[in-house]
Order: sequence, then C-alpha cells, then structure tokens
Amino acid sequence: MIFSMILLAAYGIDRWIGDPRSLPHPVIGMGKAITAIEKVIRRFVTRQRSLRAAGILLPLTVVGGAWALTAVLLWLLSLISPWLMWAAEAWLISTTIASKGLKDAGMAVYSELRKGDLPAARRAVGMIVGRDTTQLDSPEIVRGTVETVAENIVDAITSPLFYALLGGAPLAMAYRAVNTLDSMVGYKNDKYRDLGWASARLDDVANLIPARITALLLVLCSRLLRYDWVRSLRTVRRDARLHPSPNSGYPESAVAGALGIRLGGENVYHGVRSFRAYMGDPTRPLEPEDILRTSRMMLLCSSIFVGLCAAIAWIGFGG
Repeated sequence: MIFSMILLAAYGIDRWIGDPRSLPHPVIGMGKAITAIEKVIRRFVTRQRSLRAAGILLPLTVVGGAWALTAVLLWLLSLISPWLMWAAEAWLISTTIASKGLKDAGMAVYSELRKGDLPAARRAVGMIVGRDTTQLDSPEIVRGTVETVAENIVDAITSPLFYALLGGAPLAMAYRAVNTLDSMVGYKNDKYRDLGWASARLDDVANLIPARITALLLVLCSRLLRYDWVRSLRTVRRDARLHPSPNSGYPESAVAGALGIRLGGENVYHGVRSFRAYMGDPTRPLEPEDILRTSRMMLLCSSIFVGLCAAIAWIGFGG
C-alpha cells in the first residue's frame, strides 16, 4: 500500500512540478560521472580489444554505482525516519520520469508553429532532436516533434516506472543510468563503437518489455481518445520492426497509426543525409495539431500506466 502511494506521488511530482532548475538532479551527476570515467578509461586503454572490454566495465560501474548509492541513501534515511525515506524515494523516482518536461518541450514547438514563427520553431525542435533543423519546413518540424515525444514515452515515463515497480528508487535510478549512458556513449561511430557497445545493448534490453507494453497502451489510448485504434494496432504489427531501434518503432508506429500520419523519412545529421523507415500511412498532411494529439496520448498513456503500477504494488507485487 505504501509503495503504491510512493509511485503515485512520484508521478504527481513530475507531472505538476517537473525538474526545477534550483534543485540538484541525479542525471547531471550521472553525466559527470560518465564523463570522468570515460576520461580515465581512454587515458589507460587505447587498443580496440581492450576498449571493448572496458565497454562492459563502464555500464557495470555507472549503473551499479547508481543503484548502490540510491539504496544506501534510502537505508540511511530509514534510520532517521521511515517517513523521510518514503518522501525521498518518491522524489528520487520522480527525477527518473519526465512527463512534464516532454509535454513542455512539445508545446514549445507547437506554440511557435501556431504563431507562424518558423525560425523559432526550428530552434525549439532543435532542442529535442539530434538532426539538423535549420532547413526544416513546418511538416518536418511537426514530424520531428511527434517522433521525439512518442519515442520518449518509453525512455522518460514507462520504463522508469516499470523498474521502480520492480525494485523501487534504486532500480529506477539504475535504469536512468542505463539510459544516460546510451545517450552519451551509445553511438555507432568511430569514437564510441568499441567503448559504447555494451551501454547501447543494455539500453535495448532494458526497454524491450516497456516498449511493447507502451505500444499496447497507446492503442488503448487511441480508442479512448477516439483516434483510429484499429489502424494503430495494425501499424504497430506492420511497421514497428522496421525502425533501426528494436524498441523506438513501437510507440512511434502506434502514434502514427492512431493519427493517420506517416513518420520516418529523410533526416540530416551534421550534413549527412540518412533515411529512416516509414511508420504509418500518409492519409493526410502533418499539421501542428498532431503535436497536441501526441501529447494527449502521452499523458493518458502515462496516467494509465502509473495507475496499473500502483494497483500492482497495492496487491503486494513490488512493494
């Protein structure tokens, strides 16, 4: 019962407060730790085979450290007061979630598009995507925003809640370390191909189950919001596996099918063009309101999922 309330409180903190800049955020500490460990590894390890071995050591150190530090902190707080420990656990779990940040980022792009300020919209979407945005037109700005919001439903909401249910704040924080590692070193380029391979693979494995649960919930949300849930389900079954990521295609295809839009296509990264498989059918042109619709699906999906997690915790599984 107590842990179900902790989960609901954590989600509520993130949904209405988010991550105030005045408060320290664990992910910033993780980022600094990853950078420091990478510098040490590269100072002493230069051979390719050794870098691949170090690629295993990096996630073991960072992820294990995140779990251990969180567990020790909660244990120390429990010696003072169980109420203090519960409050801290709710706050720590809330820092692994980003529903408010995801919604705000999408709405920032939508607001500029509604005002007709294309340069400002390009700058806003450039804050949340890795592709070059300086030449994007309105439909491509919408596509980039919808893809990012849809994809991050897993990374920023359902996966951390899933692991919080299984192992409390320590496991949720360990997942956030996995995700942070992937975003920093999990690239298939010359610099990180050897050092970051294990981090990228671990992120794929960690999101495997949550991504598929999220797709099913998005199909349900499309039914509740009176979007096309039949096409959403059909698109997931047809297109999800076409995405280069083993997980990102599931939420993206679910949203594309529900809204009757086509995601994917040509992107430019540092001047190099890259094609990503299409998701969904272009039954109509992309429009700014698709950002609103995707945000509604994201918020409803996250609310349903946290409710399910709280219900499971209430009956004894996870806390």
